[in-house]
Amino acid sequence: MLRGFYGAASGMLAQQRNTQMLSENLSNLNTPGFKADQGSNRTFPEMLVQAQNAGSTPGSRPAPIGELATGVYMQERTPNFSQGDLRETGNTTDAAIWQGEMPEGEDGEQGSLFFTVSNADGEERYTRNGNWTVDGEGFLTTSQGHYVLGEDGGPIEVGNENFNINENGVITDEDGAEAGQLGVAYAENANDMVKEDSGILRLEAEDGAEALPTAIGADGVGYTISQGSLERSNVDPGQTMTELMNSYRIFESNQRMLRTYDQSMQRAANEIGSLR
Repeated sequence: MLRGFYGAASGMLAQQRNTQMLSENLSNLNTPGFKADQGSNRTFPEMLVQAQNAGSTPGSRPAPIGELATGVYMQERTPNFSQGDLRETGNTTDAAIWQGEMPEGEDGEQGSLFFTVSNADGEERYTRNGNWTVDGEGFLTTSQGHYVLGEDGGPIEVGNENFNINENGVITDEDGAEAGQLGVAYAENANDMVKEDSGILRLEAEDGAEALPTAIGADGVGYTISQGSLERSNVDPGQTMTELMNSYRIFESNQRMLRTYDQSMQRAANEIGSLR
């Protein structure tokens, strides 16, 4: 019976984490470029239960009863990097990536593209959120004040908000002079990307690479930069609400099971051994 406590409790913990993940997805429904997380649950290894001293003769082997499940846990959260719809804003400081033809990796999945930005420490990071601004020094920055990087890895000086970005990511200022080329990075395996704060991602590849290669000139990689537009979050509110309600029901089922085990233990402690 004690094992039943562990199984029900692990199920409640797994659904609690799943509910938290789905709630975070819903809260970022209107965040530009946000990629919804998907959770994967996994069971703990099963136990083989055996009856001790089940044989009729001394020294006989334990008799197998069967396998017993030992609970479940959320193994990982994986972002879904599918393309979100574009929303036109008309702001010159907004930009979005529309992915075209993309090669398939070894796992059969297509890669993904990202804008290149810096974090607070000046390290290279990546995002799909193109909601930018121009700082007091005339540099293109994210809404958190970090530099948007060009193809050369440096910040892009545009002077003011009167600049243009063509479909290839080339930026020209109000005088028509070229100010730089947007840094667009290509991740062959998007599962190597790890979320940080404010829609920023970092590369955590198995081969130890710390930066993504540029998408410009990459074989089979096609994309278009759309100025004056933002990529919507790819969160599906209807599906997420359905999954959230299902998670609540599973949590409540495990809760009722835990309460039943508790009542049985209470009776075992208070009634079975009592003298009447």
